[in-house]
Amino acid sequence: MANRHLARSVAMQSLYEWDFKGKKDENLEEIVRKNIKEFAPGIEDDAFVYHLASQVIANREKIDPLIEKCAPEWPLDQVTVVDRNILRLGIYELIFGNYEDVPPKVAINEAIELAKSFGGESSGRFVNGVLGTIYRELGEPMKDDQSKKHNKPEENEKNDEKTEA
Repeated sequence: MANRHLARSVAMQSLYEWDFKGKKDENLEEIVRKNIKEFAPGIEDDAFVYHLASQVIANREKIDPLIEKCAPEWPLDQVTVVDRNILRLGIYELIFGNYEDVPPKVAINEAIELAKSFGGESSGRFVNGVLGTIYRELGEPMKDDQSKKHNKPEENEKNDEKTEA
């Protein structure tokens, strides 16, 4: 499992535990520490786990209304704890994240993968629908990003040939 994906997984599991145990912000750091030790011993970048979990909590007053707005048929307290926290994590990366580090489509895909791994049968579709709606409302940032680092190698060669001609 890639290091960043593992970090997101541990952050999501920590947010799940935080939510399930009463949303006590003062317990988050200990929960994250315990989950890193249990689920990701030796992870290279545990700071990313702490960052994700703490920033989701710090921004939840902005994040939770977006879930309610984009899934109006599902009041927040009726969304499963797993799906709710996967959405919080995905929305944080989509809205507040650095697009150079994590492009919007990567944030969405990572959240969908977490939903498929940890959620129920329809979690992937639900998370995709909510995050896709938010992405469209943001104006689909980086939709047409054609930088060389995102192209396939053969496309880079074609682009190089065009610039040389």
